[in-house]
Amino acid sequence: MRTATELRLDRAARVLHVAFDDSNRFALPIEYLRVESPSAEVQGHGPDQRTIVPGCRDVGITGIEPVGNYAVRLVFDDGHDTGIYSWEYLHELGREQGPRWERYLNELAARGLSRDPPAR
Repeated sequence: MRTATELRLDRAARVLHVAFDDSNRFALPIEYLRVESPSAEVQGHGPDQRTIVPGCRDVGITGIEPVGNYAVRLVFDDGHDTGIYSWEYLHELGREQGPRWERYLNELAARGLSRDPPAR
């Protein structure tokens, strides 16, 4: 089981830097973390229930809360706070960032949705 050895939030760049005990380091954009949240709200309760979350380009993180020794709960400024990001899941997000991000962009385009938040 992998363990995160460092978490560093760069609010200005909107990136969470994560280092692991296996020497891997990832720079995970906050928008990416939000749209790939492990919460049931985003992932659903099965593979065909996944929700595509638009409008997260400018989302930020307001809190990072430890969950035991195995995970963190990320609190986003759009109110989303139900995802528990295990060290293993954060590592997976880092390893698979390219294909996952491409899939997300393709899903947005196919539905006519945007990364930009709705106009107020």
